[in-house]
Amino acid sequence: MHYLQHLQTDDVLAHICTPPLPALTIQKNVGIALIRSILGQQLSTTVANILYQRFLALFPQKPTCKAVMALPFNTLKGIGLSNNKTQYVINVATFFVEQKLTDAWFNQQSNEAIVEKLTQIKGVGKWTVEMILMFTLGREDVFAVDDLGIQKAMCKLYQIPADIPKKQMQLSMLEISKQWQPFRTYACLHLWKWKDS
Repeated sequence: MHYLQHLQTDDVLAHICTPPLPALTIQKNVGIALIRSILGQQLSTTVANILYQRFLALFPQKPTCKAVMALPFNTLKGIGLSNNKTQYVINVATFFVEQKLTDAWFNQQSNEAIVEKLTQIKGVGKWTVEMILMFTLGREDVFAVDDLGIQKAMCKLYQIPADIPKKQMQLSMLEISKQWQPFRTYACLHLWKWKDS
């Protein structure tokens, strides 16, 4: 795998970088991917998948942001969402339609520009956008410094004291991650995998 040689120049990370992971892929329909991400926030994968299936069942064809906007609030909420989550889903759909955001637009933008754009939506934070960059847009150089799993894995692997102030911990993490550029997404994937094994 193209990224492996580069990440293995970090002696610590090299230990957990096997076997190589499949290449990242680019998915279509960023707006619906973002909605799916919001549906699944703070839920187990199983429950998130059930909610997403119920969401899909609301549409005769593949869902679009325009179709989501057309749904009555209570219909959307009826799949098992809180008031807040229902509103966040509507916020995303509305933003995508009003800003005329297309997959082509995303493919032309930098990671930073996409984070800046999508975090304007109420209910969408930086971490959520980073997950979209990794898993929907297939970007290879995203470092999820706010992710709890990455923090735990790096504290353990690089012996960063877990009791130091969060900001200091994140600065240490960012410093370490510089050597992984331009393949920080793959480093994150290996860190998650290692933490869960």
